[in-house]
Amino acid sequence: MFQLKNTIISEDIIEKDFVCNLNACKGECCIAGEAGAPLEEDEVQILKDIYPDVKPFLRPEGIDAIEKQGTSIKTDLGELETTLVNNKECAYVTFTDNGIASCGIEDAYNAGKVSFKKPISCHLYPVRVQKYSSFSAVNYHKWPICDDACALGKELQVPVYKFVKDALMRKFGKSWYSELEKAAEDIKK
Repeated sequence: MFQLKNTIISEDIIEKDFVCNLNACKGECCIAGEAGAPLEEDEVQILKDIYPDVKPFLRPEGIDAIEKQGTSIKTDLGELETTLVNNKECAYVTFTDNGIASCGIEDAYNAGKVSFKKPISCHLYPVRVQKYSSFSAVNYHKWPICDDACALGKELQVPVYKFVKDALMRKFGKSWYSELEKAAEDIKK
């Protein structure tokens, strides 16, 4: 672990390799699990605001879940998450013709309908950020369904922090990311 501004960072994001291999996993991270994607407070309102523009990109099951439960939910523990369809896949998940999970929010973004790409937790994955009172912990989340992504990342020699570069800059800024790159060089020496 090392500190960079107000973040504590696991060296795993520098030492581990990762590149999503959607042909192998089919986007299982949007389907598997026991909860929706973690949301930040401001993202709750964003999802409400963009829903009319995202709705045409969603599956009927997702629309039904959102219209019954809302564009996001608050768990019994007070955590904010995306809505789920039947307590399974994310309500915003869509599928390509070859069965690969996609994101209806990102589809709307790519079509120029919204300016919000997708929740930051999704954009950052496999990096997870946990906020504490005076700092944020930045960790690599290892999940067996991503073994193919780890193998592809190793083959292509792409460390986690480079794979999620755009998301890390979106979350922490370009200056922070530049400092992370310098720290990575030092760690690799």
